[in-house]
Amino acid sequence: MAGTVEQKLAAQGVVLHDAAAPVANYVGFVRTGNLLFVSGQLCFDSQGKLIATGKLGAGVTVEQGSAAARGCAINLLAQIKAALGDLDKVVRVVRLGGFVNSAPDFLDGPKVMNGASDLMVEAFGDKGRHARTTVGVASLPADAAMEVDGIFEVS
Repeated sequence: MAGTVEQKLAAQGVVLHDAAAPVANYVGFVRTGNLLFVSGQLCFDSQGKLIATGKLGAGVTVEQGSAAARGCAINLLAQIKAALGDLDKVVRVVRLGGFVNSAPDFLDGPKVMNGASDLMVEAFGDKGRHARTTVGVASLPADAAMEVDGIFEVS
Protein backbone atom coordinates (compact mmCIF):
# COMPACT_ATOMS: atom_id res chain seq x y z
CA MET A 1 0.00 0.00 0.00
CA ALA A 2 1.28 3.43 -0.89
CA GLY A 3 2.39 5.76 1.89
CA THR A 4 1.01 9.22 2.62
CA VAL A 5 3.33 11.05 0.20
CA GLU A 6 2.51 8.68 -2.66
CA GLN A 7 -1.20 9.00 -1.95
CA LYS A 8 -0.88 12.80 -2.04
CA LEU A 9 0.94 12.57 -5.37
CA ALA A 10 -1.61 10.14 -6.81
CA ALA A 11 -4.40 12.56 -5.87
CA GLN A 12 -2.58 15.11 -8.06
CA GLY A 13 -2.30 12.62 -10.94
CA VAL A 14 1.35 11.74 -10.30
CA VAL A 15 2.02 8.00 -10.34
CA LEU A 16 5.57 6.78 -9.87
CA HIS A 17 6.99 4.31 -12.36
CA ASP A 18 9.99 2.04 -11.86
CA ALA A 19 13.28 3.85 -11.34
CA ALA A 20 15.47 4.05 -14.42
CA ALA A 21 18.51 1.80 -14.45
CA PRO A 22 21.89 3.52 -14.83
CA VAL A 23 23.20 3.58 -18.40
CA ALA A 24 26.92 3.82 -17.53
CA ASN A 25 29.32 3.09 -14.65
CA TYR A 26 27.37 4.65 -11.76
CA VAL A 27 24.46 3.84 -9.48
CA GLY A 28 21.08 5.54 -9.23
CA PHE A 29 21.57 6.51 -5.60
CA VAL A 30 23.98 6.27 -2.70
CA ARG A 31 23.00 6.37 0.95
CA THR A 32 25.52 7.42 3.56
CA GLY A 33 24.22 7.82 7.08
CA ASN A 34 20.96 9.74 6.92
CA LEU A 35 21.67 11.31 3.52
CA LEU A 36 20.51 9.90 0.20
CA PHE A 37 22.27 11.24 -2.90
CA VAL A 38 20.29 10.61 -6.09
CA SER A 39 22.07 10.69 -9.43
CA GLY A 40 20.93 13.11 -12.10
CA GLN A 41 17.63 12.12 -13.67
CA LEU A 42 16.72 13.05 -17.20
CA CYS A 43 13.22 14.13 -18.18
CA PHE A 44 11.90 10.72 -19.25
CA ASP A 45 8.18 10.02 -18.93
CA SER A 46 6.71 6.71 -17.73
CA GLN A 47 7.05 5.24 -21.25
CA GLY A 48 10.75 6.11 -21.43
CA LYS A 49 10.23 9.01 -23.86
CA LEU A 50 11.88 12.38 -23.25
CA ILE A 51 9.35 15.03 -22.22
CA ALA A 52 11.34 17.75 -24.00
CA THR A 53 14.45 17.72 -26.17
CA GLY A 54 16.62 20.55 -27.35
CA LYS A 55 17.66 23.87 -25.92
CA LEU A 56 15.70 26.25 -23.77
CA GLY A 57 15.58 29.58 -25.55
CA ALA A 58 16.09 27.95 -28.94
CA GLY A 59 12.96 25.93 -29.63
CA VAL A 60 12.01 24.77 -26.13
CA THR A 61 9.76 27.12 -24.15
CA VAL A 62 9.95 27.87 -20.44
CA GLU A 63 6.66 25.97 -20.00
CA GLN A 64 8.01 22.89 -21.80
CA GLY A 65 11.21 23.09 -19.77
CA SER A 66 9.27 23.37 -16.53
CA ALA A 67 7.27 20.26 -17.46
CA ALA A 68 10.57 18.50 -18.20
CA ALA A 69 11.96 19.56 -14.81
CA ARG A 70 8.81 18.19 -13.15
CA GLY A 71 9.40 14.91 -15.00
CA CYS A 72 12.96 14.82 -13.67
CA ALA A 73 11.61 15.33 -10.14
CA ILE A 74 9.17 12.44 -10.58
CA ASN A 75 12.15 10.31 -11.60
CA LEU A 76 14.03 11.45 -8.48
CA LEU A 77 11.07 10.29 -6.38
CA ALA A 78 11.10 6.93 -8.18
CA GLN A 79 14.79 6.53 -7.25
CA ILE A 80 14.02 7.43 -3.63
CA LYS A 81 11.27 4.82 -3.54
CA ALA A 82 13.67 2.25 -4.99
CA ALA A 83 16.23 3.15 -2.31
CA LEU A 84 13.91 3.32 0.71
CA GLY A 85 10.72 1.52 -0.27
CA ASP A 86 8.59 4.40 1.03
CA LEU A 87 8.68 8.14 0.29
CA ASP A 88 7.41 8.77 3.83
CA LYS A 89 10.99 8.07 4.99
CA VAL A 90 12.12 11.40 3.51
CA VAL A 91 12.79 13.74 6.42
CA ARG A 92 13.72 16.71 4.24
CA VAL A 93 14.62 17.61 0.68
CA VAL A 94 18.05 19.15 1.24
CA ARG A 95 19.16 20.27 -2.22
CA LEU A 96 18.27 20.00 -5.89
CA GLY A 97 20.68 20.63 -8.72
CA GLY A 98 19.21 21.54 -12.09
CA PHE A 99 20.98 21.36 -15.43
CA VAL A 100 19.21 23.24 -18.19
CA ASN A 101 20.14 22.53 -21.82
CA SER A 102 20.33 26.21 -22.75
CA ALA A 103 20.95 28.50 -25.67
CA PRO A 104 23.85 30.85 -24.78
CA ASP A 105 21.55 33.81 -24.10
CA PHE A 106 18.84 31.91 -22.15
CA LEU A 107 18.45 33.52 -18.71
CA ASP A 108 15.29 31.90 -17.31
CA GLY A 109 16.79 28.67 -15.98
CA PRO A 110 15.45 29.34 -12.47
CA LYS A 111 11.89 29.61 -13.83
CA VAL A 112 12.35 26.28 -15.61
CA MET A 113 13.75 24.61 -12.49
CA ASN A 114 10.64 25.62 -10.55
CA GLY A 115 8.94 22.63 -12.19
CA ALA A 116 11.08 20.33 -10.05
CA SER A 117 11.06 22.50 -6.92
CA ASP A 118 7.29 22.93 -6.98
CA LEU A 119 6.76 19.16 -7.15
CA MET A 120 8.94 18.60 -4.08
CA VAL A 121 6.87 21.11 -2.10
CA GLU A 122 3.63 19.53 -3.40
CA ALA A 123 4.86 16.11 -2.29
CA PHE A 124 6.49 16.93 1.04
CA GLY A 125 5.05 20.29 2.12
CA ASP A 126 7.52 22.42 4.08
CA LYS A 127 9.93 19.45 4.23
CA GLY A 128 10.16 19.79 0.45
CA ARG A 129 11.60 23.33 0.57
CA HIS A 130 15.28 23.05 -0.34
CA ALA A 131 18.51 24.71 -1.33
CA ARG A 132 19.00 24.74 -5.09
CA THR A 133 21.42 25.35 -7.92
CA THR A 134 20.39 25.88 -11.52
CA VAL A 135 23.04 25.84 -14.24
CA GLY A 136 22.69 26.36 -17.97
CA VAL A 137 24.71 23.79 -19.91
CA ALA A 138 25.72 23.41 -23.56
CA SER A 139 24.27 19.89 -23.90
CA LEU A 140 22.79 16.96 -21.99
CA PRO A 141 22.64 13.23 -22.77
CA ALA A 142 20.15 12.35 -25.53
CA ASP A 143 19.62 16.10 -26.10
CA ALA A 144 17.33 16.14 -23.04
CA ALA A 145 16.11 19.59 -22.10
CA MET A 146 16.63 19.00 -18.35
CA GLU A 147 18.47 16.91 -15.78
CA VAL A 148 18.00 17.16 -12.02
CA ASP A 149 19.87 15.53 -9.13
CA GLY A 150 19.13 15.71 -5.42
CA ILE A 151 20.21 15.22 -1.84
CA PHE A 152 17.65 14.05 0.71
CA GLU A 153 17.71 13.57 4.47
CA VAL A 154 16.09 10.22 5.24
CA SER A 155 15.17 8.11 8.24
